[in-house]
Amino acid sequence: MRLIGDGVVDRDGVTGLARRLGYSVRQIERAMQSELGAGPLAIARAGRAQSARTLIETTTLPLAQVAHASGFGSIRAFNEAVQEVFAMTPSQLRAAKAGRGEARGHDASPWQRLSLRLPFRAPFHPDNVFGHLATTGVPGVEEWRDGRYRRTLDLPGGAGIVELSPTPDHVRADLALTDLADLTVAVSRCRWLLDLDCDPEAVDAALAEDPLLAPLVRRTPGRRVPRTVDSREMAIRLVLGQQVSTKAARTHAGRLVATYGRPVDDPGGGLTRLFPGPEALLQAGDESFAMPVTRRETIRSLCRVLADGALDTSAGADRDEARQVLGAVPGIGPWTVESYAMRALGDPDAFPGTDLGVRIAARALGIEDKPRVIESASTRWRPWRSYAVQHLWATGDHETNRLPEKDIS
Repeated sequence: MRLIGDGVVDRDGVTGLARRLGYSVRQIERAMQSELGAGPLAIARAGRAQSARTLIETTTLPLAQVAHASGFGSIRAFNEAVQEVFAMTPSQLRAAKAGRGEARGHDASPWQRLSLRLPFRAPFHPDNVFGHLATTGVPGVEEWRDGRYRRTLDLPGGAGIVELSPTPDHVRADLALTDLADLTVAVSRCRWLLDLDCDPEAVDAALAEDPLLAPLVRRTPGRRVPRTVDSREMAIRLVLGQQVSTKAARTHAGRLVATYGRPVDDPGGGLTRLFPGPEALLQAGDESFAMPVTRRETIRSLCRVLADGALDTSAGADRDEARQVLGAVPGIGPWTVESYAMRALGDPDAFPGTDLGVRIAARALGIEDKPRVIESASTRWRPWRSYAVQHLWATGDHETNRLPEKDIS
């Protein structure tokens, strides 16, 4: 499902999906029919139909362009899918929205702009997610401005920019895309970034069974895990952040971005680059890394693993295999591996038990500050330890735990 949401079926077909997963097309079809009642093509088609509806209702693009941007191979397939999913034709959807005066004109600039509502399951406590993203934001790639988190996106069809802001019943997403066909992928990555598809009631109910965590869960239910829009970027940033302050990590990353990131012309100003890929960083000289030699070599070793594909960073990556590959890179230990599993792989049970914030919080809860003791205590929070970490981090007075009161860039 994560691979389909990231556009694999649209780009490579069901054959490509099966190849990525190591199964036959028939096995994939049978398994998805059994578990979900629909095959991969139907699920991808429904996603395209939703993208089409967004474009129909929020732009005045000709419907033929909407069909192409949504990933449909023909106008007929576009019309049939929209009619089947929404019980209305594309023209009827546009007329209904036009009657409410909400459609916007086509943007003549290189950027195609859309405004969306990203729904979530309540409760949703946005402070730690947005606070973390804003406070750790890399200059040029991310910023917090006017109550919105803004960042650049490296999408299959080109660059994108998104502005995300929380409201009581949804997250508003303002997108600027160079290729409208990237809409489905962009939305999927934004939802992943904010962990919007989490089932908070199930998580909170399980964690609240522990008397130590119950008061924390009652105080702020619905915490989410701050994730990433790019797993390769997250791996590099975690190594940059090893044993240094948040400010220092931002500074290191910002220097690399300014030198090696691809330029982006932000229509809103403020953002300037995409985060550089491992291939670009492998060309960086020693002077680009203002850090100890050992960490510099760790980054280079990691970039080689990322560049040659040894570490699967796709939406469908196997978590156990990724842990093994990442953990084998010299200079990468349990903290980096578990942080990557939590934020890039979306493992709900990742647990960076050696993290300083986790250790301080555990000690405050009466858990002895020893790795084995903390690890043993954490078994009570399985299989939701990633969410337990969010509650533990929030016991400290750190800016990552709250929405910023001022702009950060």
